[in-house]
Amino acid sequence: MPEKPRKKQDAKKTLHDEEKALDASKTEREIEREEEDREFVPVIVKRTDEAKRHPDDILEIAIVEGLEQLERPSLSLFLSAMAAGLILGFTAMSVAVVESQTLAANLSNASRLPTALVYPLGFVLCIISGTQLFTEHTATAVYPILDRLGQLKDLIRLWLIVIVGNLCGAMIIAVFLYAADDVVRAEPGYVAIGHHLVKFGGGSLFISALLAGWLMALGAWLVMAAQSTLSQMVSIYIVTFIIGMGGLHHSIAGSVEIFTAYLISDDFNVSQVIRFIGLAICGNLAGGSIFVALLNYGHIRETQKTTPE
Repeated sequence: MPEKPRKKQDAKKTLHDEEKALDASKTEREIEREEEDREFVPVIVKRTDEAKRHPDDILEIAIVEGLEQLERPSLSLFLSAMAAGLILGFTAMSVAVVESQTLAANLSNASRLPTALVYPLGFVLCIISGTQLFTEHTATAVYPILDRLGQLKDLIRLWLIVIVGNLCGAMIIAVFLYAADDVVRAEPGYVAIGHHLVKFGGGSLFISALLAGWLMALGAWLVMAAQSTLSQMVSIYIVTFIIGMGGLHHSIAGSVEIFTAYLISDDFNVSQVIRFIGLAICGNLAGGSIFVALLNYGHIRETQKTTPE
């Protein structure tokens, strides 16, 4: 007979432990809201502060997301990154088709807007599918390091694995696009895009890639701020549309484009391919790490220090 009370006590202890674990997973802002709801009389009107996430909450989400990626097994990271590189091939294909059509219609000077409209398509597929894109991690994986919850060596490991995986995926999809060009018929577009990637000086290319990396890391921040899939898709579309409209250089999408152009045309050589990829990666890394990660982390943490308890 004494066993039943003991079972009840064990069940209560288990329930209490689960509640504590659930509370530990909540952000400070969520806990504050629950306390406010307990203190004030409930009303029918929906809280307006739940329409979007507070910057404090976004930073906490970014730190948790960054830690998860830093601790993720190497093979899992690599396969996910390779998938991202493959998916971005559809951006390269879409842009090349539109570019080919505008060239055929003698509208090459007016091709920027049509290509910008289709440029985001592969990025939306890539990010919503949850695959690992290097330009997302230029900022997201930095937040735990700035918060002293992760180590620099783990960040470098993550970046290297994701870059290699993205580039492997980019090379594979470039071969597929080359083999399928009898159907797609976008050769003139690939060649024109390839010239756009390699014709600039090192300084111009680096700054262009820096701006693209800045926008992509900002897009990752907006995705964490958004509460619905549709809002996330719109956020991705906006930042990548700006990249396409400005003709800015994205290291991974650009890698698919330059690999395909190299396979299709003799106008390009290996040194041009390596130069573009190296400068684009460095620029994207600087843009995301400095102009998004450091600034976002810095201004939010400084605000928290000056906010009264």
